[in-house]
Amino acid sequence: MNQEAALKKDIGLSVAMSIVIGTVIGSGIFMKPGSVLEYTGNSNLALLAWALGGLITLAGGLTIAEVATQIPKTGGLYVYMEEVYGKLWGYLSGWVQTVIYGPAVIGALGLYFGSLIANLFSWEKSYGPWIGIATVLFLTIVNNFGTKYGGFVQNLFTIGKLVPIALIIVFGITEGNEQILNSSSGSVVEISMGAAILATLFAYDGWLMVGFVAGEMKNPGKTLPKAIIGGILIVMAAYLLVNIALLHILPASEIVRLGENSAATAATILFGPLGGKLIAVGIAVSIFGCLNGKILTIPRVPFAMAERNQLPMAKTFSKVSEKYGTPIAATYLQVVIAIIMMILTDPDYLSEMAIFAVYIFYIFAFYAVFKLRKRNKGAARVYSVPLFPVVPIFAIIGSVYIVGATIMNDPFDSLTAIFITIAGLPVYYLLQRKNQDSL
Repeated sequence: MNQEAALKKDIGLSVAMSIVIGTVIGSGIFMKPGSVLEYTGNSNLALLAWALGGLITLAGGLTIAEVATQIPKTGGLYVYMEEVYGKLWGYLSGWVQTVIYGPAVIGALGLYFGSLIANLFSWEKSYGPWIGIATVLFLTIVNNFGTKYGGFVQNLFTIGKLVPIALIIVFGITEGNEQILNSSSGSVVEISMGAAILATLFAYDGWLMVGFVAGEMKNPGKTLPKAIIGGILIVMAAYLLVNIALLHILPASEIVRLGENSAATAATILFGPLGGKLIAVGIAVSIFGCLNGKILTIPRVPFAMAERNQLPMAKTFSKVSEKYGTPIAATYLQVVIAIIMMILTDPDYLSEMAIFAVYIFYIFAFYAVFKLRKRNKGAARVYSVPLFPVVPIFAIIGSVYIVGATIMNDPFDSLTAIFITIAGLPVYYLLQRKNQDSL
């Protein structure tokens, strides 16, 4: 009996949709409204950027779901790239996830959390990064005690992300009196719709997980597309409504000035100092839970690479704790890189670098659906992307636009990410030679 056949087929539409919503909604909705407004210059274009980011996410989720069901293996993007394009491309996607995407996401979340906590207690702003670093180290220790402890923390904090969203939407829209549309952000940076959409995609990040549970669905052919479409549309609606609520409470220029603390400030205006602090605690809980989830899952990529001798010091990074069964060395590898990033730069830079780097490979992953259909021509599929080929083409075009616009808008940082990606090539060939010599 194969692994997929052994799984219980008991996930229905409501559970599948909640998985989609739960894996996508994290911290970005609280942290990114200011960045998006700054890049667009006004509230109209900012709301459009959130909508377009959601549509690209929707198209990407529907496309990757078919890739995931045709390659029912654990490993996500790393495995998809290897299965469709070969070991070199699989390695490069894993390399980017190991040295850029994973640490940058952990670092950005840690810095956002530290900034929010410093603001919550009216501490010096300079304390924020150190609070973030301490939190990353604390959650690393928790997760190294075993996945059941990390999973417990994850379940405990899941609801925390939904409470502040609901309260800010309801009371912000009903109680606010600021102008929502045509509100200028007073931006001093060059207007870039591509950079704005890239910023929204940090908030939508997590959608790659949507195809992982297809093998446990009662009727994946019908349930999976409904769950993805319904779940991501709900997330899009929530994100747009949060932005509308914030704009109804604070002028766009003030949201830009406050940055990651704009949602907490809006909550204070709505609910007073005590109520505002309670909402800020809820936002902090959301970020804390999201950070825990990343520290729990992200190290699995370098761990899998080390098991295949695709990293330097592979024996070290493939070690599992004898007592707790966790990939301790791979986790510390990610966390050490993340902390270096946290010391050297800011969370907005890290989040945008992470999304830019990984979207280069998402483009290839979206195109993989065409290659798989050609390779498996005539074979039955448990799920097919709807409106093929329109949906995957839209995902590809949208992603190419974001990557291209980012390179044009910020060539130095974009080329830095590309250079780090290419730097993985000599490492790959050296490891290949070393592995062959050891045979």
